[in-house]
Amino acid sequence: MKRTEILRMNKEGWEKSAERFYGRTALPEYGPFSLSEEQLHLFGPITGKKILDIGCGSGHSLQYMGNGGAQELWGVDLSTKQIETAKKLLHSQESKVTLFESPMEENPGLPLEYFDIVYSIYALGWTVDLQKTLSHIHSYLKPGGIFIFSWEHPIHDRLTYENSSFTLKKSYNIEGPEYNEAWHSNVVIHHRKLSTYINTLIEANFIIEKVIDDVVLPATITEDPSKWYSTQKATLVPATFIVKATKRDISHCLINT
Repeated sequence: MKRTEILRMNKEGWEKSAERFYGRTALPEYGPFSLSEEQLHLFGPITGKKILDIGCGSGHSLQYMGNGGAQELWGVDLSTKQIETAKKLLHSQESKVTLFESPMEENPGLPLEYFDIVYSIYALGWTVDLQKTLSHIHSYLKPGGIFIFSWEHPIHDRLTYENSSFTLKKSYNIEGPEYNEAWHSNVVIHHRKLSTYINTLIEANFIIEKVIDDVVLPATITEDPSKWYSTQKATLVPATFIVKATKRDISHCLINT
């Protein structure tokens, strides 16, 4: 399946389903059963910072950043409906908001070496070209700038609940595009190993600062274990992983040498 066809299918899927994701998985939350930014403090001070959100969705993470004192709020999303929703949500901060409807694999007009922080909350895994997307993100950041992203842990959807137990139904090792079972519609996600995300970041000249896949479980388990994000599954494998990386500051390295 061609990349352009996958992007077309995924865009159509998001236009149909955007409402059910309104405000879900947005900062300060990183994802299901994960530690939050209020616990991790990965971003550090954001007052006066120029921020870019890759896969900004309904704009709730940008709203969180704006409320925290960020100077400029930029966002990119594939979905027309998501961009329209984000514009409405961020209306009170519109003087510092710039949004683009675009695939993350392309630069829709974003300035280079401009941003202090780029992040992506549960969106980066939608890319059809991880290497190109990370290369763009690297180019947007100032030297020494921070890139933080979260995504569904790649072991999570390998497990299926059947006959009162969890079974490893798919290979973790085989990578590539596949229909996303959680959506029950024709959207395509690329399965990638955790090592692929890490190694592609390194190849894009990022320095890995932290990789987090700690699991936070509720005190009681009440839901159906067959749910996509169930507590029962989270007791076995993490649902979310988080990576913090930094753009290498070459000038600083030259001074120190």
